[in-house]
Amino acid sequence: MIAASPLIVSGSQVMHEATSSDAAGAPGEPSYRYFPPIMVPTEVDRERYDGEAVSPVRLVAAEPVSTFSVDVDTAAYANARRFIKDGQMPPADAVRTEEFINYFRYDYAAPRATAQPFAVAMDVAASPWNAASRLVRIGLSGYEMPRQERPPANLVFLLDVSGSMNSRDKLPLVKTALRSLVNQLTPQDRVAIVVYAGAAGLVLEPTSDATAILNALDRLEAGGSTAGGAGLELAYRIAEDNRIAGGVNRVILATDGDFNVGQTDQDALVEMIERKREAGTTLTVLGFGRGNVNDAMMEQIADHGNGNYAYIDSALEARKVLGEQMGATIFTIAKDVKIQVEFNPMVVSQYRLIGYENRALREQDFDDDAVDAGDIGAGHQVTALYEVIPAGTDGWIAQRRYETPADPRARDLAAEAAHVKLRYKLPEGDTSTLVEHVLPASALARPGAPQGDFAFAAAVAGFGQKLRGDTLLGDFSYADIAGLAGPQEDFWRQEFIQLVEAARAQSATE
Repeated sequence: MIAASPLIVSGSQVMHEATSSDAAGAPGEPSYRYFPPIMVPTEVDRERYDGEAVSPVRLVAAEPVSTFSVDVDTAAYANARRFIKDGQMPPADAVRTEEFINYFRYDYAAPRATAQPFAVAMDVAASPWNAASRLVRIGLSGYEMPRQERPPANLVFLLDVSGSMNSRDKLPLVKTALRSLVNQLTPQDRVAIVVYAGAAGLVLEPTSDATAILNALDRLEAGGSTAGGAGLELAYRIAEDNRIAGGVNRVILATDGDFNVGQTDQDALVEMIERKREAGTTLTVLGFGRGNVNDAMMEQIADHGNGNYAYIDSALEARKVLGEQMGATIFTIAKDVKIQVEFNPMVVSQYRLIGYENRALREQDFDDDAVDAGDIGAGHQVTALYEVIPAGTDGWIAQRRYETPADPRARDLAAEAAHVKLRYKLPEGDTSTLVEHVLPASALARPGAPQGDFAFAAAVAGFGQKLRGDTLLGDFSYADIAGLAGPQEDFWRQEFIQLVEAARAQSATE
């Protein structure tokens, strides 16, 4: 085990020994502080995004198979919310529509045991923005692991305390977020704290003492430059030295993404993170603040570390991600989850997957267990939407001169519209399990407008695509999106409708 040592941070010595007088609130109880909105312009030019082009339309006759890795990240939605609340439209490259959709929970049936880690649901509705197309929804619902079934967790908090974190929406919010997580831990779990600011240091040895953890968090201050690579190396070493066999071994990185000193080669960072992942230590990334957000790096290293990436813009978001949804953030129930859909050209002529652009896989990757894919945490949900054109109707792409039209008789007799396959591995497994479902052709015949949960998911998808500048939405407006979302009782859904209205007002002034 590496011995703890004092670390000089902003002129103050941060010790790993804790005293009860330093605790925030009662022991074990998180202190949620309200930070008023910071209505200042976002320094977008210093923020880094790596957006992909909107997925193109595919002709089923030429490309009947669509393959992608699941994604449970939510950072893009929370980050876009930050922009809109600051009175700005988010950059199109910052928007990943699947993360908008998966930010919200839907009414999917859940599995009852970890042996079958998730349940699958499929349904079809008429597209709200294109009378000729249909929306196909594929929903996965992960097993909600009861507290008593959770394996022990060995967590290393890797905290950026550099000078760029010295604002109230950064380090103070990091502390608030991690208090939410500490309150959910059990005596079998252990937490260590590593910080980095020009140099990396261990400020709290692994402990199950919630008061000691909270005290150590409270004493942290920001100052100095950033050596993110050195911090990661130390955090992984601490995690490995304290590895829990059969448990969760995870590094949780909290930063604004400003890796500007030390190991800055992103490829080298990714390679290191992949090696640690294969050795059994995963990585979750929490992004904070504005002005230095390196979204491109944070998303990439979380994906390669078999963890999720969330952006924390408020104390409420902190409580949601690391309090209410702690099981999904920390405990993996299925890994390397892939989805493959093969469309029947007799029933579907054209399709497009909404979002998941940077999660696309090659067709042959689906059956290759060596290819890494997304993980699903306890209670996580994943939703994917395809927009499809039924065969025999006009689509986005005109019929080609030498194309052979589908035989109407064959089309009428076809029983299947699509064959849906999923592959996943159990957390400690190396061999994947195959799950298969069939989408009946009858589902595409005369579907009604989306209702309830489906309507809300379609509205969220429409919002994401509109922010991305998707031309296939036609004249579908922000008002249409808000109307489709409908009145909602859930706080997060109500907030979504408010964001749509704010985006409409903002777009009218540009």
